[in-house]
Amino acid sequence: MTETTSKYADFEGLRAQAVALRREGLSVRQIRDRLKVFNNDMLHRLLQGEPPPEWTKRPRAKDDLRAKARELRLQGMTYDQIQVELGCSKSSISLWVRDLPKPEPRYTEEERLARMNAGLASLRAGQDQERLATKQAARESIGELSDRELFVAGVALYWAEGMKDKPYSRRESLLFINSDPNVIKFYLSWLDLLGVTRERLHLRVSIHESANVSEAESFWSELTGVPRSDFMKATLKKHSPKTNRKNTGEAYRGCLVIYVTKSAELYRRVEGAWYGIVLGADPASRRNVRFSRN
Repeated sequence: MTETTSKYADFEGLRAQAVALRREGLSVRQIRDRLKVFNNDMLHRLLQGEPPPEWTKRPRAKDDLRAKARELRLQGMTYDQIQVELGCSKSSISLWVRDLPKPEPRYTEEERLARMNAGLASLRAGQDQERLATKQAARESIGELSDRELFVAGVALYWAEGMKDKPYSRRESLLFINSDPNVIKFYLSWLDLLGVTRERLHLRVSIHESANVSEAESFWSELTGVPRSDFMKATLKKHSPKTNRKNTGEAYRGCLVIYVTKSAELYRRVEGAWYGIVLGADPASRRNVRFSRN
């Protein structure tokens, strides 16, 4: 039997020495060197059940955070507040403080809802101010339009909203319909630029049968400067009671239809100008532009 084997044969005696050294505060490495036991498995068997001395324990990086999290929880903070304060995950916070009592709610349900609604109202007010500032800046950037700018804008507006000539339906005349008072005023300014007098205008209100036709005609008469007595008979639109209309109430005045008499030549100028705008925006499309009728 070798010396090493005989030493390990006295396991209990060797364990007693290892335990005594451990309780004196020695580390595993110090005990190994003192007892000359270089077999790690045997060394751990000798020290089984004996806790390491405090000085050998490695401090954990999160110990301070854990202690601080528990302190903040006891002060009544929520997981979110602790997360903001310490910068660690809510899962870690939950693990650290789950044995602590939940803090009392800071607000009643009514107070919480009131604070939430107040916050939403403040947010929306800020958004409304931002929208208004953007619109106002854009409006002020336009300034007064030149005759050319007014003409080009009017042509684009007419081609988007006005009646157009088709190969299958010859309609070479200006007829425009819209419900927006500002659009109508702009269109009339454009007609003034083109030399169209009010006497050449035939106006008619197109409106739902349930609306107040008389009030609508009075409104459009005042806006356009054309006497109500000169308006053509209103067109009444029927609708099903099941229709969920949004254009109702005092602000609903229907649409205004504006027809310009003896406007065939003027219509041709508008159509030609529109295609000129298209070419001016994209000269490469010159080959593809075609008038609606040769």
